[in-house]
Amino acid sequence: MTKDRKFLHLAAPRGFCAGVDRAVRIVEVALERFGAPVYVRHEIVHNRTVVDGLAAKGAVFVEELEEVPEGAPVVFSAHGVSRAVVAEADRRNMIAVDATCPLVTKVHVETRRHAAQRKHVLLIGHAGHPEVEGTMGQVDSGEITLVETAEDARTVTPPEDADLAFATQTTLSVDDTAEIISILQFRFPEISGPRGEDICYATTNRQNAVKHIAPLCDIVLVVGAENSSNSKRLVEVAERAGAARGRLVADVGAIDWDEIDNATHVGLSAGASAPESLIHDIIDTMRGRYDLQLDEDALVEETMTFKLPPILANQG
Repeated sequence: MTKDRKFLHLAAPRGFCAGVDRAVRIVEVALERFGAPVYVRHEIVHNRTVVDGLAAKGAVFVEELEEVPEGAPVVFSAHGVSRAVVAEADRRNMIAVDATCPLVTKVHVETRRHAAQRKHVLLIGHAGHPEVEGTMGQVDSGEITLVETAEDARTVTPPEDADLAFATQTTLSVDDTAEIISILQFRFPEISGPRGEDICYATTNRQNAVKHIAPLCDIVLVVGAENSSNSKRLVEVAERAGAARGRLVADVGAIDWDEIDNATHVGLSAGASAPESLIHDIIDTMRGRYDLQLDEDALVEETMTFKLPPILANQG
């Protein structure tokens, strides 16, 4: 029987970013140095395949530090933590290893600097996301206000007569965030912003790559977890940029093959915490089902790398 021909458009770059790669390596090196178990507060990155792989090597994932024995090694996830979490680890004599992405740390530093200058911070981000919780926890609750949407930006009422600054979560939609910032700058002309871009290079690159392929596609599959902010934004970007449909899939087993059967041009990308092995699983399965024509047009080559934290640096 003749297989249906499908055209698969691979977005590039996609998948692991330097911050995720570093965070995973930190857990692996901590296991080599301290031996199992090494405790990790929250998922190190938002991907079940990655988390399960590290758990098999001896990592124990916990929600809060109260689950960690006193004096044990604990890794803080790539999303960052509040100052209260750092203080608690220190108080309980834990061997704290900080896997916070350096680009998130940059936002933490900016936020503390603004507060030290007595500026009230408007943080653009999603409530409940661990990165947002970590950033808001850098300063006192009265020094920062969360802005989630353009409507929030139009209605937010910061403390009267306060100098203002803004910061953003690193994994937001570039276009949505630009709109929110423009509203804030129109309402508060004196508001201070970051010296550079808060949205990280990997988020921007992956969104641009999806924009590049989306107009060609009947459907764009984005490999990523339901709790991955940057992955969910890629689905939204795909649909806005012209794809008939965007779908978030955890892995090859989550694909609705009826949808793929009814498509001719399929796009494929992955969020920054999704390993490339999941992409290969999908490509291999599609090759088995269809006469597959594959194309990949990398918009930019990523060469960013981040060093391990000092406590692990001599472990390579």
